[in-house]
Amino acid sequence: MKTTFLLPLTALLCALTLHGQIAPAKPSALDPLRAARLDQALQGYVDDEKIAGAVALVLRDGKAVYEKAVGWADKEAGRKMTPDTIFRIASQSKAFTSTAILALVEEGKIGLTEPVSHFIPTFAKTTVAVRGSDGSVSTVPAKRQITIHDLLTHTAGISYGTDSQVASLYSPKGLGPSAGNGWYTADKDEPICETMSRLGTLPFVSQPGEAYVYGYNTDILGCVVEKASGMALDEFIRTRITGPLGLKDTRFYVPPAEKDRLAAVYASSNGKYVRSAEGSKGQGSYVEGPRKSFSGGAGLTSTARDYARFLEMIRNGGALDGTRILAPRTVALMTTNQSGMLHSNSGLGFGYGFETVDRYGASGMAGIGAFGWGGAYGSTYQVDPQSRSVLVLMIQLMPNATDIQPKFYSLVYQAIVQ
Repeated sequence: MKTTFLLPLTALLCALTLHGQIAPAKPSALDPLRAARLDQALQGYVDDEKIAGAVALVLRDGKAVYEKAVGWADKEAGRKMTPDTIFRIASQSKAFTSTAILALVEEGKIGLTEPVSHFIPTFAKTTVAVRGSDGSVSTVPAKRQITIHDLLTHTAGISYGTDSQVASLYSPKGLGPSAGNGWYTADKDEPICETMSRLGTLPFVSQPGEAYVYGYNTDILGCVVEKASGMALDEFIRTRITGPLGLKDTRFYVPPAEKDRLAAVYASSNGKYVRSAEGSKGQGSYVEGPRKSFSGGAGLTSTARDYARFLEMIRNGGALDGTRILAPRTVALMTTNQSGMLHSNSGLGFGYGFETVDRYGASGMAGIGAFGWGGAYGSTYQVDPQSRSVLVLMIQLMPNATDIQPKFYSLVYQAIVQ
């Protein structure tokens, strides 16, 4: 018994030992010649006037192995893009709010299968808009209550209210078409829980648990955070996530003194970029707004460095530099498919806040187990545990008619050779 145990152990040590020392870990750096292709591509998008500018950041093993700022943060003002430029990250806010929810799950203040009506009473009896064969729309009662799990996976049947069958009902309530592209609330002079309570009185577009429908789910969760914690969402995220991690530039609104760090929003038009107008579908109210609505689904601003550090905490099992935000098993829930085939039947799933890669090739060269998402202003990110990598690309282009996002990922992955 003793000899049988020692022999494989000795063999293992021999395999790990080189000249009497433990063999070093795999190098983290990108191949320099291959990384140069990424340099050329990013600059090419600027030179061809497809984007005004971008910041790209890649971490491997928690260390920055690629960081590049190209083009303009604000072309008209003559401000160049820099690594500390601030971006509107829109739906990348969802990862922070999902983290906040799961932190409260860990404390026993929220249950994953708990009805959201325990926190927002208007959700006790919801309805669904159904279009008949003659084109008419009627409402029917929901078959069951919406749960926290439904909201985390976007399977509650709740859209952004711009669908034809509900848009006319949402608009008078300040939602759907009256909220920019549906998700925008930065200009609202009311707390997010008031807006979400009103949402609970409107019909949704699918029965709970029957379809993947992208919409106000995470904004509702932001209100749940407030109700369960007794803190405003911005305060909870600051004290429980961004503060402990040292993310000083991740906030719902940019301080007026730092407004010149905020990138301008542009839009794709006939193959080129043009400056977007002021307002909900353009520059937004992220500096001069009422600062009352904390949109957990789309309201945060951040930098590439801040966001990559947050993602590294997730990649590292919920802790970073001695600060633990979530338990490893909680992170596993977030980053594995919790929605079955409802999100996709092509090898992509959706966990508790992230799209997941369940089959190699479903998302380019991202490995099985990778996860990520993006934002309406064109920003995007992916975490790939197989290559020990965090990939972040920040731009401000809405709508974005370029292919910069998939090209960025491909060019990073082809530069990982060890």
